[in-house]
Amino acid sequence: MDMKTLRAEALEWARTALGAFAVYLAFTTVAFAQYAIPSESMVPHLEVGDRVAVSKFAYGYSRHSLPFNLGAQLPAARDRLFAALPRRGDVAVFVHPRTGDTMIKRIVGLPGDEIVVRDGVLWINGEEARLSPPHTLLRLALPERRREFAERREEALPGGLAHAVHNLTNHGDFDEFGPYVVPAGHVFAMGDNRDNSLDSRWSGMGPVPVENLIGRAELVHVTGGDCRDHTVACPMPRWLRAPHL
Repeated sequence: MDMKTLRAEALEWARTALGAFAVYLAFTTVAFAQYAIPSESMVPHLEVGDRVAVSKFAYGYSRHSLPFNLGAQLPAARDRLFAALPRRGDVAVFVHPRTGDTMIKRIVGLPGDEIVVRDGVLWINGEEARLSPPHTLLRLALPERRREFAERREEALPGGLAHAVHNLTNHGDFDEFGPYVVPAGHVFAMGDNRDNSLDSRWSGMGPVPVENLIGRAELVHVTGGDCRDHTVACPMPRWLRAPHL
């Protein structure tokens, strides 16, 4: 094979690779991306090592919709293209307003909502998020792999959406909060593992600008961890399930 033929084939391979990369960029910008769960803040719905499919179109598009954190290099903007607010109860992926890290939490408050937490119970606009009777279980916490007792309850947000939450103590750092009114152009995010989540209740994060939303977590397509230690409770079934339900 002569050099001319080799150059032609190399050029064709380069064009194919660039074309495939362009398709990937377009797909992960406007359609779906995936996100790996790094912490236990969304237990029991999401465990460390899980991977979720995230719809980029759910809330419209901003500079943070671009993959590889490319949007961080672009100037901030007040508006989103095809903008839509989350529903209360959505599990959303967003850019941390202070550190720039990619986060995943449950959206419990919309602009103008009054958020209060009393004795670990969430109130939104004066309405209590109803809790089912507790189910106490012993679970394995990561990464230390320590055993801890947790109370699992079903929490029903105003509007009827219900999901599971974990409570480790009635005297946690964020079991008393507010009243706090969510500013315009922001949402209020909380982890389902209520005593093990640095979220909008924490001064180090605060409310999340709507511009920082990346997308809605739609489906758990890879689950991490296992259930070989039968002395503790197994993780909640999650594979091919929507974490916002």
